[in-house]
Parts: sequence; structure tokens; C-alpha cells
Amino acid sequence: MLAAVSFLTRVPVTSGLSVSAKDIGQSARWFPLVGALIGCMYVIVLRVFSPVFPALVVAVLVLVAEALLTGALHLDGLADMADGFGGGRNREDVLRIMRDHAIGAYGAMSLILLGVLKIASIAALIDRHRADPYLVVAPVLGRWSGVFLSNLLPYARRSEQEGMPSGGAVCDFVGRTELFVATVTALPLTIILAGWPSLASWVVSVSVSLLMARLCRSTIGGVTGDALGAGTELSEVGVLLVALAAN
Repeated sequence: MLAAVSFLTRVPVTSGLSVSAKDIGQSARWFPLVGALIGCMYVIVLRVFSPVFPALVVAVLVLVAEALLTGALHLDGLADMADGFGGGRNREDVLRIMRDHAIGAYGAMSLILLGVLKIASIAALIDRHRADPYLVVAPVLGRWSGVFLSNLLPYARRSEQEGMPSGGAVCDFVGRTELFVATVTALPLTIILAGWPSLASWVVSVSVSLLMARLCRSTIGGVTGDALGAGTELSEVGVLLVALAAN
């Protein structure tokens, strides 16, 4: 659990401890639970600032909280994947561009569009008094999608030259046990928070993950950390949109 919190957030819970890729991979079973804790922080931001600011401003503050709490980990992955898949002409090109820390036009546009969709969706849910449950459900299913994707595909980088970590990639250690525990944790959480209509959110999260898996398999032959981050963000915004449509 500490490894999961350390990996997904900026909270320094493993200071002085050595955490390996295997530790983080096996901690993936608790990713949805960490997502719930992150979502609770969003709800706190909502409750603190809603009496003072309009819904649109509160929605922006929720995104600020996300960036500060997670270090923009998944947003960075989304931007890198958009640049790589948008500008790469072949597998090697895509992987090379994704390793480049500079942000390009595709990455910038993906962040802008995602931010606008998230802010608009959260603001509308606040106005309809339905934001609280889905501010938690969205990060729960977003983190679950990363575990699911890690089970669907192997790690795409096949050598150290391509960026394969010497100790192995995190997703190499995410097995069926991790997916099972993550699912058993996330399913009751989402139903308790948003009721049976939350099953529509599951459909969206699974669909986004499957589409991401198909795209990654055909383009780079596997998944990377950036792809997992992008899948998390796209799953989150999909959950918010379907929640808005259903409420």
C-alpha cells in the first residue's frame, strides 16, 4: 500500500525505503484504493471552496489539486503519448518521441482538450449536486484501468536502448492476482458511492482500456508508462462524461 501511494502520489510515505519495480507492480492491487483516497481529497477541495466560489472555479481548483497531489504523473503520460503517436511514423519513432521530455503540439493540445472536458464536466456535476460520488469514482476507475492495461499487454520497450529499465518494467510484475484484487476492491467502492448506475462507468473504463490496448498493440506492440498514464486520464474523463449524461 505504501508503495502504491508513493508511486501514484507525491506523498513521501516511503522516504528512506528502497522500492523496486517489482514492489510497485505488486502494489498495483491497491491502485483503486489510492484512487479513492485521491478522490476524497478532491471532495475536500469541493466542500471547502464551493461556498466561496462558483462551480467553474471550484472545478479548476480540483484539477490544481490533482496536479499537486499526483505530480501531474498521468497528465505527463497523456502528453507524451499524444506527441509520440501523433508525430511518429513507425514504432521506433513513436517510442523515441515518447521518451523526449519536451512537449509538442499534439501533447499540448491533448492537455488543453482534456483539461477543458474535465473542468466543464466537474462544474456541471457540481451544479447538479452530483459531483461528490463521481469525484471519487473517476480516480478509482482511472487507476483500475492502468492495472487492466498492464494485464492486457506486455511492456513495449524491449531493450535498454529503447528505455527498458534494468530491473524490469513495473507492468511486468502486474499479474492476474493484482487485477483480481484491484477489481474486487474497486467494484464495491463504485457501487457504494454511486449506486448501480456506476456500472455504466465501468463500461466506459473497460471500453477505453480496450481501445487503448488495441491502439498500443498495433502501433508499438505493447504498453509503456506513458500509455498507462494516458489511459488513466482518458478513463477518468470518460467516467465524468457518462456521469454527466446519466445525471
